[in-house]
Amino acid sequence: MSDGSKNGSDSRKDALLPVEVWPELERAESLARGAALKWASGVFCRPEQLERLGQYKKRESQRTSSIHSRLKSVVQSYLEGVGWGLEQLREARADLRDVSHTLQKVGAEAKRSVTGASNLESLQELADNHCQLLAAVSNLPRLYLVKSKVLETERLVESRRLLEAHAHLMELERWQDEVLLQLCAPGGGGGGGGPSLAPQDERMVRDYFSGVGRLVEALGRELWTVVGSSLVLARQNPTLFVSAVRIIEREEALDQALLEERGPGVWAAPGSSKPLPPGRPRCWREHFFKVIEEAVSARFRSVSYLHTRGPGLAGHLSALQHTVMGDLATVRHLLEQCVPPHYRLTQAYLRACHHCLHSHLAQVSSWDLESGEIFAVLNWVLHIYSSADMMGHPDLVAEQAEELGPLITQEGLEQLQNKYVQSVQRSVSEWMHKALEVELTDWQRDEEPDTDHEGYYHTSLPTIITQMLEENARVAFMISESLRDQTIQMGLFEMENLLNRFRDALVEFGKEHRKETNSENKFYLHYLLASISNCIILKHSTESLQRQLRSPLTGRFSRTPPGPLTALERAVKKACRLVMDQLLLDLQPFLQGLLTRSWLTQGNITPKLCGILEHHLELYTRVRPPCRERLQEESQWLTVVEYVRALMQKRIVCRNMDERLQLAERMSQDAHQLRDVFQSTEPEGTESEVNYIALLSVLSDFIKLRDPSMLSLEVSGLVAKYPDIGEEHVLVLLEVRGDVTRDIRGTVLDIVERTVPKLPSGYRPMFSDILVPAPSMTFCLPTPKCA
Repeated sequence: MSDGSKNGSDSRKDALLPVEVWPELERAESLARGAALKWASGVFCRPEQLERLGQYKKRESQRTSSIHSRLKSVVQSYLEGVGWGLEQLREARADLRDVSHTLQKVGAEAKRSVTGASNLESLQELADNHCQLLAAVSNLPRLYLVKSKVLETERLVESRRLLEAHAHLMELERWQDEVLLQLCAPGGGGGGGGPSLAPQDERMVRDYFSGVGRLVEALGRELWTVVGSSLVLARQNPTLFVSAVRIIEREEALDQALLEERGPGVWAAPGSSKPLPPGRPRCWREHFFKVIEEAVSARFRSVSYLHTRGPGLAGHLSALQHTVMGDLATVRHLLEQCVPPHYRLTQAYLRACHHCLHSHLAQVSSWDLESGEIFAVLNWVLHIYSSADMMGHPDLVAEQAEELGPLITQEGLEQLQNKYVQSVQRSVSEWMHKALEVELTDWQRDEEPDTDHEGYYHTSLPTIITQMLEENARVAFMISESLRDQTIQMGLFEMENLLNRFRDALVEFGKEHRKETNSENKFYLHYLLASISNCIILKHSTESLQRQLRSPLTGRFSRTPPGPLTALERAVKKACRLVMDQLLLDLQPFLQGLLTRSWLTQGNITPKLCGILEHHLELYTRVRPPCRERLQEESQWLTVVEYVRALMQKRIVCRNMDERLQLAERMSQDAHQLRDVFQSTEPEGTESEVNYIALLSVLSDFIKLRDPSMLSLEVSGLVAKYPDIGEEHVLVLLEVRGDVTRDIRGTVLDIVERTVPKLPSGYRPMFSDILVPAPSMTFCLPTPKCA
């Protein structure tokens, strides 16, 4: 049927079928109509706008025709692309048909060649056998020479002809390698399909060449013996060491070449499938440096450990220093010339020495060391090791490509310093205990304490303590500033403990003296004064040590700085109190006679009292300032208080004006005598700021006052000057006068009661410690006199 008839029949079928309308088209047309109506209703909403209907119609017609033309061009381009695609598909189908015919021909040719290849397998097997037989025939002369070669090489090794022995060994290894390669069967099941060796063939070759393995081990032992004794050989004849290094470099080059040719890894040649020879790679260069480290360790062990403990530790460390520096000098000037530059042999020796010293000193630090031994270790580690005499030498610093690190870790260093401080503490505590025992023994001597160049009393205690603490601080500073601070803190801690025991000893010393009624210890007061001077010396030493502290510490001995100073002050106070107790004890017989009728008439008690005071004040000049002034002040205060206390006993009551004047005059004379005594001990041209004796003059003026009506004014001044005076004290003074009426007494007591002054700063109370005896309440009948 022709194409025309086909097209005719198709058109008839299309005419009979109903036309299918797309729903999208209907919806689009509906939307377009709606949009057109909306637009028209907006444009022609007024009658006058209908005049422009022709213009709008013409414009819309042009727009519609433009859209139709663009649609036609787009459809036309799509149709052209479809036609081109159909043409490409027809050409591809023709090409596929040609390729299929060619592949059929190739398959037929391959089937015909398979039968021909099977006939060549027997020929290939015959050729392989021929190659193996040819290799066996060519290797027979070598195989016959293997045993004799092995024996000759062994003799060369024993005679240390190392280079010749290594040349023979390399030849034997080459023979063994060639035999193994020639026995490899192609396609033996390797993962890559390469040649492999049958297990029985490999075992047979290894057994036959077993002497080669023994030669390698023997040569290696000789090499490592030579390398281990390299320091000795370098000083005598380094030829053997040079031969060993050359052999090691040959082996290293062989390892590298075989790895690049056959071995696995990044250096293997692409497609390589040959196995490595037995025992390869040997890595003898790496083993060379291990032997160097072992040789260094052996050198350390060779240094005598016999006298390492105790005083011999410093000598041991000095021997280590000389050994290390001697070996490094040998390596740097001799051995370095016998090895290639890339060996950096000096640097390797430095690392090995540092590692061995680190291990050795860690072992030494773990021992139970004394302070002197710990000092030797710390000084060697922190100062000698890094100095120019050892690792800080300019030539060695240039060889240190990397930091060697600390010889002892920071934690180990802190532990060693703590052990040092603890050891010194035990020694200091023991010496302080012995010094205190010597001090207590000196107190019992029947002679005066020693005096220094200034005439002050002292004993050996402060000298021993001060020198010991300062020496320990000086020695610790030779190690480090932090260790000195720890040592000083420890010394201050121990000094505080000593001073507490010293104060307890003073208390016991005073108790024993009071028990001795016959005063067997004639120099009791002298040694008390010497103890006060000792405390002053220790105070100066303590302040000097505290000034040396650079930073606050935390730890066992960390405490506030006034710790030992507080203990010193407590000890000084106790000693001064005992001195005053002794003064009071010496004055007591004469104080009983003060302000009595016999004293008033005879007046021979005060000179004796002044004699005792002069003796004591003379002894006080043997005490270092400021405690000398403190004792003089205390003695003056004590004398005045005891004098006033005697007055408060009402041992004498004036009966008339003459007795009051006589009493006042006597008190004034006593005040003048006492003032002269105390001023006699003061340096010329100076005047003491303390004047407790002025109270006696005030009381004298109070007693000799003629007009009783003026007593209220006198009492007001007395209360203002001595605010701690009480009503009971004023009442006793009024009673001693003996002329005060009840009215005047009431007025005076009212003034005292109304006047409550505050104690000024720096004022030392005098009346607070004076107790007034209670008045005796005698029974009597009321009389006009009582009224």
